[in-house]
Amino acid sequence: MDLVATPLLPEGYKVPASRNEEPSSCLRRLLAEKPYVFGPGVYDPMGAQLVMYHGFDAVYFSGYSFAIGHLGTTDMDLYSSVEIADGARRTVSALRKFQLTMAMGDPDKKVAPIHLEIPPVVVDMDAGYGNLFNVQRTVELYVNAGVAAAHLEDQVMPKRCGHIAGKALISADEFAGKLRMMRSAADDLGHKDFIIIARTDGVSATEAPESKRGIELAIDRGLRYMDTGVPDLLWCEFPTAERGPTEMFCAEIRKRFPKARFAFNYSSSFKWFNEKDPITWDELGLLGVGFIFITLALQHAAGYGMSTLLADLKQSKEEGYMALQRKEWADGADVPTKSHHLFTGVPYHHHVGREYGASRLNGNLDEHLETSKVV
Repeated sequence: MDLVATPLLPEGYKVPASRNEEPSSCLRRLLAEKPYVFGPGVYDPMGAQLVMYHGFDAVYFSGYSFAIGHLGTTDMDLYSSVEIADGARRTVSALRKFQLTMAMGDPDKKVAPIHLEIPPVVVDMDAGYGNLFNVQRTVELYVNAGVAAAHLEDQVMPKRCGHIAGKALISADEFAGKLRMMRSAADDLGHKDFIIIARTDGVSATEAPESKRGIELAIDRGLRYMDTGVPDLLWCEFPTAERGPTEMFCAEIRKRFPKARFAFNYSSSFKWFNEKDPITWDELGLLGVGFIFITLALQHAAGYGMSTLLADLKQSKEEGYMALQRKEWADGADVPTKSHHLFTGVPYHHHVGREYGASRLNGNLDEHLETSKVV
């Protein structure tokens, strides 16, 4: 890993040189180098920082997760483009800050620096939040926020989660126009590497202008979208985890477009553990899938973790919380949030504050408490 200096760190501290690489160029490079890129689904900056800490190639900023985390509601077009774009902007910014704080470590407590690559962020763009000019505006918001890629779907508005009944599709021509606008808006901003993912909900749509339905409609839509020359990745949303439709869709698209690459939602809506023959990520890579993501990965993990703690607190009171701390601080446990001060960069702020002469922000205010008793 090549390291470089940055004016945002004290002398002698460095960050990975990839800090200066455009996020979309980084993701395009990863897609070219790897059989597939995987991105866990997040809904906030902290989740994205954990994805980064654990070394994943990408972050997926899920719309359903954002609806839950931002509004406490479901995925039915209930937030605006500005809201999710701001969530994505804060997430990208947090990853850049997290790289600095981890590269600092904690010199006073002899915690060594950790050099982390910033994963590119892929963001849900739903159905574009309106007509093609809403798409234009949203792409501008995403590109200016530092987003690497976005996906657009062919549902009518208000759209709904691909695994909720009642989906209807706009015309293929209207959607093709939205895709072309995505490309034009990104190119106009000088971001020709911005990655566009076209999604069809044709498999389970109950309303569409065409007479075709099911996988036949999805394949027809996929081919028409690829005909525009816009999509870098093509995503078909499936109603179940069965491998057959996925294999068929990819094979049929590749008959006309042999180099087509796909995105695949390893959906949290499916009980994968009950599948007799679940498709593997390596198999998806062989089918041409370039980007794999789990939409609600961290939402489910957070729900499980918080529910476990709350049940323990309810039953065991203070002992329930101490049980959590013992797990966090157990030998060999790699839990970066066990010290919320280190995770959020208190040492970084103290040392940089000292460099810039901020007397109320530097380490001289340390209370010198016993480290075995405080984080």
